[in-house]
Amino acid sequence: MLTNEESAALMQDITFRGRVKVSSLRYADSIMNEANTVAAHNTRLRWAQNTFQQPDMVAGQLQSPVVMDAAVQEAGAAITDVALQGSVEAVVNKML
Repeated sequence: MLTNEESAALMQDITFRGRVKVSSLRYADSIMNEANTVAAHNTRLRWAQNTFQQPDMVAGQLQSPVVMDAAVQEAGAAITDVALQGSVEAVVNKML
């Protein structure tokens, strides 16, 4: 588990923010392609559209909660892209 100092540093890490942005855009693309019968689709679709329009802002909003996700706390910046994708999606789903 990351220390508070390590967590705080990762919350400000620009490289990590870029990875969160890419994961966010991948998830937004997936939401844009989902059936409109998926629960909360309209809310999810609005989030996805906002993510496409303002990916840097969304990444900045997600970075701190993503750092606090258990998988990121365990692996830190060394988290795999696949695991980070899961963390980003879990955080977005909590927020929606």
